[in-house]
Amino acid sequence: MFRRFCFAASPQVFWPSVLHTADFCDIRKTLQSELLLISEEKKVKKSRVRTYRLCIATLLAMTALVIPYYSLAGDKLQPEEIVAKHLDSIGSAETRASVHSRIAAGTVVAILRSPGTAKFSGRAVMASDGNKNMIGLGFENADSYQEKFGFDGRDLTVGFVRPGVHGYWGDFLLTHQNIIKDGLVGGTLSDAWPLLNLSEKKAKLEYRGIKKIDGKSLHELKYIPRGSSDLEISLFFDTETFQHVRTEYTRVISAGLGTGVIGSSRPSSASQSGAIDASGQQRPARYKLVEQFSDFKKESGLTLPHTYKVGLDLDTRAGRLIVDWEFTLTEFAFNQPIPAATFNVNTKQ
Repeated sequence: MFRRFCFAASPQVFWPSVLHTADFCDIRKTLQSELLLISEEKKVKKSRVRTYRLCIATLLAMTALVIPYYSLAGDKLQPEEIVAKHLDSIGSAETRASVHSRIAAGTVVAILRSPGTAKFSGRAVMASDGNKNMIGLGFENADSYQEKFGFDGRDLTVGFVRPGVHGYWGDFLLTHQNIIKDGLVGGTLSDAWPLLNLSEKKAKLEYRGIKKIDGKSLHELKYIPRGSSDLEISLFFDTETFQHVRTEYTRVISAGLGTGVIGSSRPSSASQSGAIDASGQQRPARYKLVEQFSDFKKESGLTLPHTYKVGLDLDTRAGRLIVDWEFTLTEFAFNQPIPAATFNVNTKQ
């Protein structure tokens, strides 16, 4: 704060030329006004700086949010990247190349969910060698749920639960043979798994982005077999481990086509449930098979699922059939000789 000093105009005091033209107190007031003006200008500048900095901070925050979105869109994963990481999740290239056959065995539970409910326990075995594949399920006192099918590299054979009648799963495969011929059934549990040698299968893959299933984020790849397929096939991979955890096979038949696609070999089941052999005249028929893989553990250097679930859902105008099979695999063997007859399940051994 200024102290009040006023000096009379005199040539003997400081700044005589100024004092002759104006009172020193007026000069002080002028200086005060100028200082206040300067102070206000500084405040305005500081305010502008703060506003500028706030704008920059806001812009940076928005950029941080926007850039990842566009980066995800621009840096879209290629199917080849997912396949490469998936193969690494199974084991090293050297370890994968050293395995030429696989056998897995354990227990299985078959669960009928519709029509009605039932539950049966039994044994399961899976065997594969190259592009050859076999799965067998055995249950006591549950003939309708027995399953045995194999692909010997050329032909698919499906066992009978009784004369003229195949199991539900095997019947589905008879209609859509390419999924076992391509080695899709059984996922990485099978030596025939197509992603182990995709170029040989000549199939195409399309990346469909990330999909949430049961609360988990999964990469989805559309699998397009060589030739044609009535099924839409999707493979799902964990976004962190790239392990193959799910395969979906779906087919929708428009109303009125009356194809009777599934279960032509199961007249008794069709008459009981109406869900297997229906014309679908009033609404579309929907067929879906889902494989799920979990509980991954190392076996001879390969990280493989020890829990394998298969769900079959056949929904038609006449009714609906839902059957699940849940495998718990506890025994594994690799590079064991497997007789060729194993993969033709109708061959007497």
